[in-house]
Amino acid sequence: MASIILASASPRRAELLKQIGLSFHVRPADIDETPGTDESAVDYVERLARGKALAVQATEPGATVIGSDTSVVLGGQILGKPQDSHDAVGMLKQLSGTTHQVMTAVAVASANACESRVSVTDVRFRPLSGEEIEAYVATGEPMDKAGGYGIQGRGGIFVEELRGSYSAVVGLPLKETAELLAGAGCPVWETWNSRQESRNE
Repeated sequence: MASIILASASPRRAELLKQIGLSFHVRPADIDETPGTDESAVDYVERLARGKALAVQATEPGATVIGSDTSVVLGGQILGKPQDSHDAVGMLKQLSGTTHQVMTAVAVASANACESRVSVTDVRFRPLSGEEIEAYVATGEPMDKAGGYGIQGRGGIFVEELRGSYSAVVGLPLKETAELLAGAGCPVWETWNSRQESRNE
C-alpha cells in the first residue's frame, strides 16, 4: 500500500486519523488561503482541501495525500480563525443562540487522480452569557479554530444540537475520508491488523 500523508498541521485531524487506525506521515501544505471574489463557502473549502492535497502530492509522487479544510459559516459569512481575543469574543457572540454550518472538505490525491467531498453539518449553540464567552476566550482554546470554538474541548458545552458529522466539526469527516482512501486503493481496514501481524512473526 502506498504511504499516506496528511497535508495538515492540525493535531485534531491527526488524532482523528489515528482513531481509525491509519498509519500516516504529516507534511503540512503551504498554499494561499485567500477566498476568491464571490466564492461560496462550499467551493472555498473544497478548493483549499484539493489544493493542499495536490501541493504535497506533487512533491511526494508515490504517496496518497489527504488534504482538508474547515469553515464555520453563519448566514453565508465565513468565520475563519480569530485574529485576536477581541475577534474571538465577537464570533462567539454572533454564534450564541443561533444555528450555523460547519463545512469541512476532504480531498485525497494519488498519482492518478484527486477526489474530494464536502460535509456540511448544522450546529446550534444555546444562548451564551458574556461572562462565559470571556472565560472561554481566556483559556486560549478558540484562537486556532475556525469559528472560534472547539467542539471536542471546552466549547462542547455550548452545543445544543448537531445534525451531521461530529468528526467533520472536529476537523475531518471520517466516513468520507475512508471512502476516498478506499477509492484510491488504500482501504483503512486493511491496515488494522497488519502491524499486529508483523509483531507476531
